[in-house]
Amino acid sequence: MSKRDYYEVLGVNQGASEQTIKSAYRKLALQYHPDRNQGDSVAEEKFKEAAEAYAVLADLQKRNLYDQFGHAGVSSSAGGEPSFDASVFADFGDILGGLGDIFGFGGQQRHGGPQRGSDLRYDLEISFDEAARGIETSIQVPREEHCEACSGSGAAKGTSREACTQCHGQGQVRFQQGFFTVVRTCPKCRGAGQVIGKACLDCRGTGRIGRERKLNVKIPAGIATGQRMRLSSEGEHGPHGGPPGDLYVVIHVQEHPFYQRDGDDLLCYVPVPFATLALGGETEIPTLKGRQNLKIASGTQPGTKFRLAGKGMPNVSGRGQGNLYVIVSVEVPQQLSKEQREVVEKLAEVLPQETIDPEAQKGDRPFFDRVKDILG
Repeated sequence: MSKRDYYEVLGVNQGASEQTIKSAYRKLALQYHPDRNQGDSVAEEKFKEAAEAYAVLADLQKRNLYDQFGHAGVSSSAGGEPSFDASVFADFGDILGGLGDIFGFGGQQRHGGPQRGSDLRYDLEISFDEAARGIETSIQVPREEHCEACSGSGAAKGTSREACTQCHGQGQVRFQQGFFTVVRTCPKCRGAGQVIGKACLDCRGTGRIGRERKLNVKIPAGIATGQRMRLSSEGEHGPHGGPPGDLYVVIHVQEHPFYQRDGDDLLCYVPVPFATLALGGETEIPTLKGRQNLKIASGTQPGTKFRLAGKGMPNVSGRGQGNLYVIVSVEVPQQLSKEQREVVEKLAEVLPQETIDPEAQKGDRPFFDRVKDILG
């Protein structure tokens, strides 16, 4: 039976570009894929025919031979069938994956041998003060660990895993489908290459048992929300005796009622009596390491920002400490005694009365721009 022209099979002309040929093959492969046409022998033949045509036309050297000599130019001397370069199918793993590792280009690996365990995540909430000074705490982590009774093998004590009789320990079975060599995971051992004759009673052949493990965790000073710590090999143990994964502890720091944090710097608002702002003096500022006096110059305006160097949060990497920024505001008493009211009234009489002139304010910078200057 004579073969159809490869260009005709793919529905392209002889001068078609490489991309056009690839697109045409993808369309046909999706249309006639055996998984979509189970039991349809006609679709299966069309799928094979399209794959054979693409394997030749996608290879520049074979395409040139085909253009000159037709099918005879690309037939192997042994059986008259074309010889194929598996690499031309490398871009079609999403289509051909359902047929297994065609021609072996997928590099399929055994899935049932020892594998690394899964990484775990643990969310830990700490207070602002704990983040500032650093703490050591303990956590309870549920995870899968190797079964002690069978040492993670899954086989009952006194027995061991045996080579799978279906795949002969390879974890894969191969069969010929036309010019395809199809490789599938062995259905009997599920890719392990080994089977368990008698399963361990403790883990029922899985090789792992769920347990809770108590771990001590050192939280460095200065840590912030969203930062995480990796505890190597403290994740779940791998299947079939595989090594454990890692545990990631993700930190969540509670908000502080007084301080606002910006990286390693802290910001706070401190109310100061009017008399102190007007006459000058000192006021106490709470810092992370106790109270500290802050000198206030006479005539200090509300919104003035002071910087206390090195009084912020410690750097989590140990590189110094941030600053503490203090913004002062006017402290207005809510209740006045009779004597205090009299004094304030006398003060009001002698202080100059300022009036707001809208025309004079036109040249001023916008209010929010001035606020940004105050806040840095």
